[in-house]
Amino acid sequence: MSRVPVWTLVVAVAIVSAALTYGLAPRGTPTAAIGAQGSPAASQSAVTPGPTLVNYVGQVALDPSRGPAGTEVTITGTGLDPDADLTINWNTVRGTWVLKGDAREEFHGREFAPVVREVATVHTDSAGNFSAQFVAQAGHGFTNDVTVERDGRLLNKAGFRLEPTVTIQPESGPVGTPITIHMEGIGWDNLENSWLVTYDNQFTGLLSSVTTGGIATAVIPAAGAPGKHVIRVVHGSFTMPYLNMEQSPRPDRPTFTWPFTITQGSAVLPPEAGAQGLAPEAGAPASGSEPAIWTDLASATVGTPLAIHGSGLTPGGNLSLTWYTVVGNRVGGQGWDEAASELGDVAVGADGTFRYELLVPDDLGGPHRIEASMEDSVVATTELTITPSAFAISPTSGPVGTVITIHLKGVGWTETANIYNLTYDNGYLGYACGFNTQGDVKIYLPAAGAPGWHFIDLYPGIYKGKDVAGVQNFRIPQLTYADDHPGERLPAFHFAFEVTD
Repeated sequence: MSRVPVWTLVVAVAIVSAALTYGLAPRGTPTAAIGAQGSPAASQSAVTPGPTLVNYVGQVALDPSRGPAGTEVTITGTGLDPDADLTINWNTVRGTWVLKGDAREEFHGREFAPVVREVATVHTDSAGNFSAQFVAQAGHGFTNDVTVERDGRLLNKAGFRLEPTVTIQPESGPVGTPITIHMEGIGWDNLENSWLVTYDNQFTGLLSSVTTGGIATAVIPAAGAPGKHVIRVVHGSFTMPYLNMEQSPRPDRPTFTWPFTITQGSAVLPPEAGAQGLAPEAGAPASGSEPAIWTDLASATVGTPLAIHGSGLTPGGNLSLTWYTVVGNRVGGQGWDEAASELGDVAVGADGTFRYELLVPDDLGGPHRIEASMEDSVVATTELTITPSAFAISPTSGPVGTVITIHLKGVGWTETANIYNLTYDNGYLGYACGFNTQGDVKIYLPAAGAPGWHFIDLYPGIYKGKDVAGVQNFRIPQLTYADDHPGERLPAFHFAFEVTD
């Protein structure tokens, strides 16, 4: 059954707040419309809803009205309902990646749903005045509405600008030191949600925070000669960093610059390649008397010892075990299809059970169906997920120009799994795909640079798809893959090569 993706544009962000009574809400308010209760409308679509009439009461002010997460804020209200119990709410969003298709193989961007957090309760005096304190919430940055409500009815609101922040740890160390880049207050809006890392003015990759609530953490190696090196975090919706932010339509987006000092000392080298893949996950044995098969591992890398078990089967019968995979070619436009291969035959014991041992097949990453058939009829099915793995690079040292072979297995086929993006000394070099080679990827890379250690890193990313208008985060390293990848659970791979004199 051949399937060719058909794209449908997904509106992946909530629309900015609708007009208020006789004016527009502040830019960046993450709501689709202000309803009777002052909370964002739940529905997100390509059609902008009409304004909802709100009868504002009194006035509300915040002091300060901007700052990073954790800022202590004083909120004051005047002219509100007298002698009333009111709730102070922080309005933000929760993001999800959108995947579609029979196998969730198509990437359709991101979408955000409204979230309301109560941060304080107050009681007004006889004149309808109050003063209270709350702490600015960690989460998606830039404008967040702070609403004052009574029994779910919106009385008034004010905007707090949650400022983004960036830190790095540590700030010095020998070559190869893992540097943790931590950013908070990433926005959800198109001009606030794509933050990019550069190292010594080379593009490194993307910090995303769709499912992590505006918080991103990435780790890169310290690369280069002893001395100071420069890490920057810059906004850029169109794949690469936007360098003249001061002259942009949104000059309020900051650029963060941090120095890192490489010190003398032994290089910090990455773990052995075989230890960098995901740990196998145990399978769940079937229960009950119905015919069933299962694997002792739910996920594993190519070549891992595996056993298929069965129970509740016809005693003394002969089973045929079939492995299913995906074949296709995205570049050629053929789409994808399923192909089957025989794993082997097995005899069922007198108790209706069997055990069949094998190695995880050399195949694409992702889930694979396994069928057990008897007399040409399928009697039971199960599934095994292959996760990517890597071999050690070869060789590991040599002069400039030495050809380094990088070899991966189990690379996936979906739009979120069939790409690995390579950086060399934190400079993005290019990408490799593994669909039409059934998950087997080899990259041949010439060694470059001054004598000493150089670092090769491969990160997951998004190969293609449909994202929100104005965002292009395709075919670049997703440095936040561990916490915020849109599809499969995937590892990154890290290698070191020593350039000799």
